[in-house]
Amino acid sequence: MDTSTGIQASLSGRYAFALFELAAETKTIEAVEASLAKVREALAESHEFARLTTSPLIGRTEAAKAVTAAADSMGLDKTTHNFLGVLAENRRLSHLPAIIRAYRKLAAAHRGETTAEVTSAHPLTDDQVDALKQQLRQRIGRDVNVDLSVDPALLGGLIVKIGSQMIDSSIKTRLNTLAHAMKEG
Repeated sequence: MDTSTGIQASLSGRYAFALFELAAETKTIEAVEASLAKVREALAESHEFARLTTSPLIGRTEAAKAVTAAADSMGLDKTTHNFLGVLAENRRLSHLPAIIRAYRKLAAAHRGETTAEVTSAHPLTDDQVDALKQQLRQRIGRDVNVDLSVDPALLGGLIVKIGSQMIDSSIKTRLNTLAHAMKEG
């Protein structure tokens, strides 16, 4: 199955695909991707911005004004700026994290890269990310983009998902496997 077809199966994917097509037409794929990275960072770092995107109490007009002001302060490109306004008007700002992930997959596929979703117990250093990219490149034979997230419940290790493949080396999974084996024995 082609990447774009799988992505379009969800609401977030359809928005991401529409944004990607617009960016491709205007030759701003990289600029939009960079702007979405700023939005993703703002969602992670600003409780107020995250609440703006998820609160059902904020009306369409107020959300559109607030997200436009936030886009201006982040220095986002025009396409992403306008896109955020459309999401606010359609009450779809809560889908931003999934839209950003889907857009990144589309952009990576456009560049001939693969995206790996990597979950770690602790934030990875730049050196660790580079080493992981190198190992994944050797394993699958092409460049790999990584989408990093942190889940302290893993205790240690990593979970790496590339397409339908999953590599789970987390301590949590190892402990659960060991506990299961002890119950059977």
